[in-house]
Amino acid sequence: MPHRTPLPRPTGEGLPITWRADQPDRDASAFLRMFNLATRVKPFDAYSLDDIRELWRLTALALSHRPALPSVHQHHFEGPGGQLNVRVYKPSDDDTVRPAFLWIYGGGFLVGGLDTADSICRNIALQADCITVALSYRLAPEHGLDASREDCMAGLDWVLEHAQELGIDASRLAIGGESAGGNLAAVMAQEARRRELELALQVLVYPATELEESFPSLRENTDGYMITADMLGHMQRIVAGVVSDLDLSSPWLSPRREKDLRGLAPTVMVSAGFDPIRDDGLEYTARLRQAQVPVQLLHYPGQFHGFLNFDAINSGAADALQRIASALAQAFAGEHPNITLEIADPVSDRNLLGEGRATALNLWNATDGWRDTLLTRINPRLARATRWALRPYTVTSSSLRRYLQDKTSHEAVQTYPIDA
Repeated sequence: MPHRTPLPRPTGEGLPITWRADQPDRDASAFLRMFNLATRVKPFDAYSLDDIRELWRLTALALSHRPALPSVHQHHFEGPGGQLNVRVYKPSDDDTVRPAFLWIYGGGFLVGGLDTADSICRNIALQADCITVALSYRLAPEHGLDASREDCMAGLDWVLEHAQELGIDASRLAIGGESAGGNLAAVMAQEARRRELELALQVLVYPATELEESFPSLRENTDGYMITADMLGHMQRIVAGVVSDLDLSSPWLSPRREKDLRGLAPTVMVSAGFDPIRDDGLEYTARLRQAQVPVQLLHYPGQFHGFLNFDAINSGAADALQRIASALAQAFAGEHPNITLEIADPVSDRNLLGEGRATALNLWNATDGWRDTLLTRINPRLARATRWALRPYTVTSSSLRRYLQDKTSHEAVQTYPIDA
């Protein structure tokens, strides 16, 4: 989407003290070194859109933890423009009625799918003891941006319609999404308010709240931090044809343009320091608080856009998933803290040993993840046999991995409100 008029740096109550760390966190640095090397070998615009979609799907599967759940079922229904799929994750196969969390994957409205949401949904279901539902939607450029919004609202309606048979307590419903999915979740929360549907929580992970103008973070973070200027330009060229006749200043497309945010759902906002659209979420946070909406801001000054998908190699992602799950459990119990947490590597560990440890763990987990993912794509039976054959190695290495992971854990500091 075109970004034209530059916006000022966001201001307001409870914004981070450290917006962007001096350098990325250790595990983020290790990933970015590998990613930047790969894009130098083959630039982003050398891939077809189908290739980009498959590469993102495989990357999300390879670099994430997908814990086993007793119940994962896919359903389909007729949406506004054809068949839509939802994937329902249950933390237990008992008959207990549970609250639900609807999750919308990101990908610039161009890529993403139920597989790229799989790890996030599994982790949240398990850690928050709730039912998670991954919603699908039509992508650009085959479809206009209106289609994604219509499909997500249809998915919400489907969940409400089938809540009883899914074991969902419809009175305790939360929604969330990352990046483009965060844009859609914010739009859904505004539409839910219009419909007088009370949501327990909206979880906005580095959301794209503004599709027409740009904040200073776009200029700060477009080289070397996964979402590059070249990548953004390539994506904008692909979708140019489906946005030319749209009013990008409408809240239906740019939710920050909604003038009155009062009465919206309590919010968890996740932001990353090295993110080109970092300021979108921070400005929306300030405006929500101005409107008396409680916000739990989880700011990771050393992380990059998209980090939540890579919890197998990034301790920041594992930390964020745990905090989102805790916030959901609080919200389902009626608790909505209004705080800012800044979460980063311990400063004492930013040394050669710490960097080397993070790189070793990153490469180790990435190698295993890609092996399993690619083998499953080629031959699922061979993948299962390989995992069985490697089980002694997996068991003996797990304690060392846990030790290394503990050494790359993050520290949180509450910077708002500060108690006297």
